[in-house]
Amino acid sequence: MANFILNSAYSPAGDQPEAIERITQSILKGNAYQTLIGVTGSGKTYTMANIIAKLNMPTLIMSHNKTLCAQLYSEFKGFFPKNHVEYFISHFDYYQPEAYIPRRDLFIEKDSAINDDLERLRLSATTSLLAYDDVIVVASVSANYGLGNPNEYLTMIEKVEVGQRRNYKEFLLKLVDMGYSRNDNYFDRGSFRAHGESVDIFPAYNEVEFIRIEFFGDEIERIAVFDNIERTQIKKLDSYVLYAANQFIVGQERLALAIKNIEEELGERLAFFQKEGKIIEANRLKSRTEFDLEMIGASGICKGIENYARHLTGKAPGETPYSLLDYFAQKGRPYLVIVDESHVSLPQFGGMYAGDMSRKSVLVEYGFRLPSALDNRPLKFDEFIHKAPHYLFVSATPAELEIKLSKNNIAEQIIRPTGLLDPMYEVRDSDTQVQNLYDEIKKVVARKERVLITTLTKKMAEELCKYYTDLGLKVQYMHSEIDAIERNHIIRGLRLGEFDILIGINLLREGLDLPEVSLVAIMDADKEGFLRSETSLIQTMGRAARNINGKVLLYAKKITKSMKKAMEITDYRRAKQEEFNKAHHIIPRSVARNVEEELRLESSANAKLYEKALKKSKIPKTERENIIKELNKKMQESAKRLDFEEAARLRDEIAKIRSL
Repeated sequence: MANFILNSAYSPAGDQPEAIERITQSILKGNAYQTLIGVTGSGKTYTMANIIAKLNMPTLIMSHNKTLCAQLYSEFKGFFPKNHVEYFISHFDYYQPEAYIPRRDLFIEKDSAINDDLERLRLSATTSLLAYDDVIVVASVSANYGLGNPNEYLTMIEKVEVGQRRNYKEFLLKLVDMGYSRNDNYFDRGSFRAHGESVDIFPAYNEVEFIRIEFFGDEIERIAVFDNIERTQIKKLDSYVLYAANQFIVGQERLALAIKNIEEELGERLAFFQKEGKIIEANRLKSRTEFDLEMIGASGICKGIENYARHLTGKAPGETPYSLLDYFAQKGRPYLVIVDESHVSLPQFGGMYAGDMSRKSVLVEYGFRLPSALDNRPLKFDEFIHKAPHYLFVSATPAELEIKLSKNNIAEQIIRPTGLLDPMYEVRDSDTQVQNLYDEIKKVVARKERVLITTLTKKMAEELCKYYTDLGLKVQYMHSEIDAIERNHIIRGLRLGEFDILIGINLLREGLDLPEVSLVAIMDADKEGFLRSETSLIQTMGRAARNINGKVLLYAKKITKSMKKAMEITDYRRAKQEEFNKAHHIIPRSVARNVEEELRLESSANAKLYEKALKKSKIPKTERENIIKELNKKMQESAKRLDFEEAARLRDEIAKIRSL
């Protein structure tokens, strides 16, 4: 087995060594569940990398958030440059699932736009898992959705060698069976072209390299790798292993059996509808399914082919579908699943199945899909949580589930390498919270630092914003009804100093690590509930933990259980950091992360586009089309940089303009 080689200029420090050793030994002993409790800024990602290197075990890192996935992917590519670090998130730029609304008799056709780069990265992940042992895959919830049978995928592998005897025409037909399309004019990923006795193949999982195979009669004479852009040879090969163009590809024998089983299921379902007197549903299902069968028989694929996944993969009704985890398990080797921000990720994984089943059950009931479509689904939570041999939950505030599963296999990581302590906090009377906070804000603004304020309602956020603005403060508010591109603009504005105060509801907990913020104010902190739970309070207070002047104000009339617990945890973490700082003579310092120059440049480059977008309803149609072209160019550039959150925001804005 290949080794994971960790590339880092520094060594574990603080309580990282203890956490790394504790988690590693727990997994080596065969324990299934472990939890790492790590505060913001303590280097959890570096700890995760060290655990992977010590275990030398293929690893799947999952997160609920695509932005966090992109960040983790970038970090782990840096940690393991000599190993295979892959990226696996949804390959759709836009996705509208098919659905039926009975009360309006409205059928919504499936509509989607596939991102070719993301599709390539997904294919690269699955092929790497089948070809190598030193693989790390960073994935979103997409890893829990159904994929093709990895065993069937392996049967579609084609190994070619110099000197091998192969019939030229049969070889071309084999490429078609593997999902590659012949295109002599437009050569791109997932296609091949043939000239004389030379065949160029552009693997679907490669970015810029294609393979040239030269025949002499029925013998392979030469294999070489070429750069697709410069059309220059990179190197010669003695052999090459080619994988299929997509994960749902199946052989002719399996395809024929699948078609036969679909026909049988269709017959049974039509008999059911006719018995129930549902003639409309029967006719609808018959026409749709027969059309799909015709397409599958002719080309091996059809629109919505994933709805027939159970027949294509050979699974039994109700059986757990194949997913990315099965590609990890394919070689029978142990592997590790790391769930980042587990207190948010695990509940999201748990809710995926119910939503998917609710929508598809209606489609099946009204004859839009066969019952087997219900088996094209994400994993149920019980299936996911027992699928892998080892799990590591990572969070600053793990939920009861993680603690219960991990039992005694829990490691704490409280010490920050910067020496920064958890913020000081004060509880103040909520009756005078608005005026009291105003006085505190003026002190923070005078130091050229930033303020975050959390409220319970959208109305209060808006009114507080207006009140402070009238008093001369530079303030913005952000809530769920503000669309993606505007949210991004607001965050950039805060970091660039265009305003000093940001007011929000529950959008200020995870994912906002702003070193410029030194004051966090929690209005009505004693109103028990989701927004003022122990977890929410700890996460919100943590937003002030990146600045040496970090401070939290909790406005309340009483101290609730959640407040008490959050303050106790903060005190414990602060005391532990202080003790460490004294013992090692560390002077706390703010996180040295100024506003990056590229952020400034990107913000400037998009400023004009943003201003145009705000006035889009007042400009001519031709000008709106020009804006769409500009935004689309920016979206493509963001996708190439793997800045998928920015690409998604630009996509949303394009959709808004097109709707006009």
